[in-house]
Amino acid sequence: MSDAYTPPDTPLSVIHEDHELLLVDKPSGLLSVPGRGEHLADCLLTRVQAAFPTALLVHRLDRDTSGIMVFALTPHAQRHLGLQFEHRRTKKTYVARVAGRLEPKTGTVDLPLIVDWPNRPRQMVDHENGKPAQTDWRVQRYGEDETRVRLMPRTGRSHQLRVHMLALGHPILGDPFYASGAALDHPRLMLHSEELRLLHPDGGKGMTFKAKAPF
Repeated sequence: MSDAYTPPDTPLSVIHEDHELLLVDKPSGLLSVPGRGEHLADCLLTRVQAAFPTALLVHRLDRDTSGIMVFALTPHAQRHLGLQFEHRRTKKTYVARVAGRLEPKTGTVDLPLIVDWPNRPRQMVDHENGKPAQTDWRVQRYGEDETRVRLMPRTGRSHQLRVHMLALGHPILGDPFYASGAALDHPRLMLHSEELRLLHPDGGKGMTFKAKAPF
């Protein structure tokens, strides 16, 4: 991965907006929150707050992952959504293109994860000290040397989907941390947060939001 941060200069893509919620489609290559240093100041949060000054952070996506992120527009909504994420009441579905032929067509990865300190921000499987992490998968279709798959994380560990796919022997294409060789030779990380299901902070109604994968 190159150290130069060149975030995409794309306009804000708003999926939904009401008095409590704002959902946007984050482009790949843009940080969710500011990094350390002036050169890492441009991020989705600051772009959102420029247009929606009351917007508050609820969760984040990796820089290289694209797709749906929800922001709260009131402190009440931020608390409500934060608890939903904490207690796993939200449901996220990702789309990924992975190397090779992933079989069987459905399954669950249950492998505990921990930060790989000498190589951070990389994460790794650690059966003794890792935190529990589970990911369900469902194959959508097979390509020539790859598989398009839906990933449904049950937990929200850092780099969870990326490490779990690597552990199965099918790294996500274009992954700067975990792919190598031909699997790395792609214009971006082929991972997209496609669907987010949550309860509306005002009344608790179940809602589903979608953003189509750009790959």
